[in-house]
Amino acid sequence: MDIQVWSDVVCPWCYLGKKRLEKALAEFPGEVTVTYRAYQLDPSPVPHPVRTKDALAAKFGGRERAEQMFAHVTSVAAGDGLRLDFDAAVAANTFDAHRLIAWAAGQDRQADMLDALQRAHFSRGVDLGSRPALAEVAELIGLDGAAALAYLESDAGTGAVRADLTQAHELGITSVPTFVVDGKYAIQGAQEPATILAALEEITRRETSVDVGL
Repeated sequence: MDIQVWSDVVCPWCYLGKKRLEKALAEFPGEVTVTYRAYQLDPSPVPHPVRTKDALAAKFGGRERAEQMFAHVTSVAAGDGLRLDFDAAVAANTFDAHRLIAWAAGQDRQADMLDALQRAHFSRGVDLGSRPALAEVAELIGLDGAAALAYLESDAGTGAVRADLTQAHELGITSVPTFVVDGKYAIQGAQEPATILAALEEITRRETSVDVGL
Protein backbone atom coordinates (compact mmCIF):
# COMPACT_ATOMS: atom_id res chain seq x y z
CA MET A 1 0.00 0.00 0.00
CA ASP A 2 1.25 3.46 -0.92
CA ILE A 3 0.21 6.51 1.12
CA GLN A 4 1.00 10.02 -0.08
CA VAL A 5 0.45 12.64 2.65
CA TRP A 6 -0.03 16.27 1.74
CA SER A 7 0.69 18.46 4.74
CA ASP A 8 2.21 21.75 5.86
CA VAL A 9 4.89 21.99 8.51
CA VAL A 10 3.15 24.72 10.55
CA CYS A 11 -0.30 23.10 10.40
CA PRO A 12 -1.18 21.72 13.87
CA TRP A 13 -3.73 19.29 12.43
CA CYS A 14 -1.02 17.94 10.11
CA TYR A 15 1.25 17.38 13.12
CA LEU A 16 -1.59 15.52 14.83
CA GLY A 17 -2.49 13.66 11.63
CA LYS A 18 1.06 12.36 11.24
CA LYS A 19 1.02 11.07 14.82
CA ARG A 20 -2.35 9.38 14.33
CA LEU A 21 -1.32 7.82 11.02
CA GLU A 22 1.75 6.34 12.70
CA LYS A 23 -0.44 4.89 15.46
CA ALA A 24 -2.80 3.38 12.88
CA LEU A 25 0.04 1.88 10.86
CA ALA A 26 1.46 0.26 14.01
CA GLU A 27 -1.73 -1.83 14.06
CA PHE A 28 -2.01 -2.38 10.30
CA PRO A 29 -0.69 -5.77 9.15
CA GLY A 30 0.01 -4.82 5.54
CA GLU A 31 3.20 -3.44 4.03
CA VAL A 32 2.98 0.34 3.63
CA THR A 33 5.19 3.05 2.19
CA VAL A 34 4.51 6.63 3.32
CA THR A 35 5.69 9.72 1.45
CA TYR A 36 5.12 13.26 2.72
CA ARG A 37 4.29 15.86 0.10
CA ALA A 38 4.51 19.63 0.32
CA TYR A 39 1.50 21.88 0.82
CA GLN A 40 1.36 25.53 1.86
CA LEU A 41 -1.62 26.81 3.77
CA ASP A 42 -0.34 30.34 3.17
CA PRO A 43 2.33 30.91 0.51
CA SER A 44 2.61 34.62 1.36
CA PRO A 45 6.08 35.90 2.25
CA VAL A 46 6.81 36.64 5.92
CA PRO A 47 9.48 39.38 5.75
CA HIS A 48 9.93 39.64 9.52
CA PRO A 49 9.30 37.14 12.32
CA VAL A 50 5.83 37.51 13.81
CA ARG A 51 4.12 35.39 16.43
CA THR A 52 1.65 32.88 15.06
CA LYS A 53 -0.97 34.19 17.46
CA ASP A 54 -0.66 37.70 16.06
CA ALA A 55 -0.66 36.52 12.44
CA LEU A 56 -3.75 34.33 12.85
CA ALA A 57 -5.63 36.85 14.97
CA ALA A 58 -5.48 39.20 12.00
CA LYS A 59 -6.46 36.43 9.59
CA PHE A 60 -9.37 34.94 11.54
CA GLY A 61 -11.18 38.01 12.76
CA GLY A 62 -9.67 38.91 16.08
CA ARG A 63 -7.68 37.57 19.01
CA GLU A 64 -10.66 36.09 20.86
CA ARG A 65 -11.63 33.86 17.94
CA ALA A 66 -7.99 32.89 17.39
CA GLU A 67 -7.51 32.04 21.07
CA GLN A 68 -10.52 29.72 20.94
CA MET A 69 -9.01 27.92 17.95
CA PHE A 70 -5.61 27.62 19.67
CA ALA A 71 -7.17 26.27 22.85
CA HIS A 72 -9.18 23.66 20.97
CA VAL A 73 -6.36 22.21 18.88
CA THR A 74 -3.93 22.39 21.83
CA SER A 75 -6.33 20.32 23.93
CA VAL A 76 -6.91 17.75 21.19
CA ALA A 77 -3.17 17.42 20.52
CA ALA A 78 -2.41 17.01 24.23
CA GLY A 79 -4.73 14.01 24.26
CA ASP A 80 -2.40 12.41 21.71
CA GLY A 81 0.75 13.32 23.61
CA LEU A 82 1.73 16.34 21.50
CA ARG A 83 2.66 19.70 22.99
CA LEU A 84 1.61 22.84 21.11
CA ASP A 85 2.96 26.15 22.44
CA PHE A 86 1.29 28.87 20.42
CA ASP A 87 2.74 31.53 22.73
CA ALA A 88 6.16 30.63 21.34
CA ALA A 89 5.27 29.64 17.75
CA VAL A 90 6.49 31.94 14.99
CA ALA A 91 4.67 32.31 11.67
CA ALA A 92 6.76 31.42 8.63
CA ASN A 93 6.59 30.81 4.92
CA THR A 94 7.28 27.07 4.76
CA PHE A 95 8.69 26.74 1.25
CA ASP A 96 12.30 26.36 2.44
CA ALA A 97 11.21 23.95 5.18
CA HIS A 98 9.62 21.75 2.52
CA ARG A 99 12.84 21.95 0.49
CA LEU A 100 14.75 20.76 3.54
CA ILE A 101 12.37 17.83 3.90
CA ALA A 102 13.04 16.95 0.25
CA TRP A 103 16.79 17.09 0.96
CA ALA A 104 16.37 14.79 3.96
CA ALA A 105 14.27 12.41 1.85
CA GLY A 106 17.31 11.86 -0.33
CA GLN A 107 19.03 10.52 2.80
CA ASP A 108 16.06 8.35 3.84
CA ARG A 109 15.24 10.75 6.68
CA GLN A 110 12.10 12.43 5.35
CA ALA A 111 9.72 11.54 8.19
CA ASP A 112 12.39 12.30 10.81
CA MET A 113 13.02 15.73 9.29
CA LEU A 114 9.34 16.57 9.17
CA ASP A 115 8.88 15.49 12.78
CA ALA A 116 11.88 17.54 13.92
CA LEU A 117 10.60 20.65 12.12
CA GLN A 118 7.14 20.25 13.60
CA ARG A 119 8.53 19.88 17.12
CA ALA A 120 10.81 22.87 16.59
CA HIS A 121 7.90 25.02 15.47
CA PHE A 122 5.24 23.92 17.93
CA SER A 123 7.34 23.29 21.04
CA ARG A 124 10.40 25.54 20.80
CA GLY A 125 9.30 28.58 18.79
CA VAL A 126 11.96 28.09 16.09
CA ASP A 127 11.54 30.43 13.12
CA LEU A 128 11.20 28.01 10.21
CA GLY A 129 11.54 30.92 7.81
CA SER A 130 15.20 31.24 8.80
CA ARG A 131 17.60 29.13 6.76
CA PRO A 132 20.25 28.98 9.52
CA ALA A 133 17.55 27.85 11.95
CA LEU A 134 16.44 25.15 9.52
CA ALA A 135 20.03 23.94 9.19
CA GLU A 136 20.27 23.71 12.99
CA VAL A 137 17.14 21.53 13.06
CA ALA A 138 18.79 19.26 10.48
CA GLU A 139 21.77 18.92 12.82
CA LEU A 140 19.45 17.84 15.64
CA ILE A 141 18.65 14.63 13.77
CA GLY A 142 22.26 13.96 12.91
CA LEU A 143 22.43 15.45 9.43
CA ASP A 144 25.15 17.80 8.19
CA GLY A 145 24.08 21.32 9.13
CA ALA A 146 26.60 23.01 6.84
CA ALA A 147 25.45 20.89 3.90
CA ALA A 148 21.83 21.66 4.74
CA LEU A 149 22.50 25.40 4.78
CA ALA A 150 24.41 25.25 1.48
CA TYR A 151 21.49 23.36 -0.04
CA LEU A 152 18.99 25.95 1.21
CA GLU A 153 21.09 28.83 -0.10
CA SER A 154 20.93 27.27 -3.58
CA ASP A 155 17.84 26.61 -5.72
CA ALA A 156 17.98 22.87 -5.06
CA GLY A 157 14.70 21.23 -4.18
CA THR A 158 12.62 24.09 -5.55
CA GLY A 159 11.29 22.02 -8.44
CA ALA A 160 10.31 19.12 -6.18
CA VAL A 161 8.31 21.37 -3.85
CA ARG A 162 6.60 23.16 -6.72
CA ALA A 163 5.70 19.82 -8.27
CA ASP A 164 4.02 18.76 -5.00
CA LEU A 165 2.09 22.03 -4.81
CA THR A 166 0.98 21.68 -8.43
CA GLN A 167 -0.16 18.09 -7.93
CA ALA A 168 -2.12 19.08 -4.83
CA HIS A 169 -3.95 21.66 -6.94
CA GLU A 170 -4.59 19.13 -9.70
CA LEU A 171 -6.01 16.66 -7.18
CA GLY A 172 -8.30 19.31 -5.75
CA ILE A 173 -6.68 19.26 -2.31
CA THR A 174 -7.78 22.37 -0.42
CA SER A 175 -7.21 21.30 3.19
CA VAL A 176 -4.58 19.28 4.97
CA PRO A 177 -3.68 16.75 6.06
CA THR A 178 -4.92 14.74 3.10
CA PHE A 179 -3.84 11.12 2.78
CA VAL A 180 -4.03 9.69 -0.76
CA VAL A 181 -3.94 5.90 -0.71
CA ASP A 182 -2.80 3.97 -3.78
CA GLY A 183 -3.57 7.02 -5.90
CA LYS A 184 -7.32 6.36 -5.66
CA TYR A 185 -8.61 6.90 -2.13
CA ALA A 186 -8.48 10.03 0.00
CA ILE A 187 -8.65 10.30 3.77
CA GLN A 188 -9.02 13.90 4.87
CA GLY A 189 -8.23 15.47 8.20
CA ALA A 190 -6.55 14.30 11.39
CA GLN A 191 -8.87 11.36 11.89
CA GLU A 192 -8.63 9.13 14.97
CA PRO A 193 -6.17 6.23 14.58
CA ALA A 194 -9.04 3.72 14.71
CA THR A 195 -10.80 5.56 11.88
CA ILE A 196 -7.66 5.60 9.74
CA LEU A 197 -7.05 1.93 10.45
CA ALA A 198 -10.61 1.02 9.49
CA ALA A 199 -10.25 3.00 6.24
CA LEU A 200 -7.00 1.22 5.36
CA GLU A 201 -8.56 -2.17 6.08
CA GLU A 202 -11.56 -1.32 3.90
CA ILE A 203 -9.27 -0.21 1.07
CA THR A 204 -7.34 -3.48 1.38
CA ARG A 205 -10.61 -5.42 1.24
CA ARG A 206 -11.75 -3.56 -1.88
CA GLU A 207 -8.45 -3.96 -3.66
CA THR A 208 -8.26 -7.65 -2.80
CA SER A 209 -11.77 -8.14 -4.16
CA VAL A 210 -10.77 -6.44 -7.40
CA ASP A 211 -7.60 -8.55 -7.70
CA VAL A 212 -9.50 -11.81 -7.39
CA GLY A 213 -12.30 -10.65 -9.67
CA LEU A 214 -15.11 -10.55 -7.14
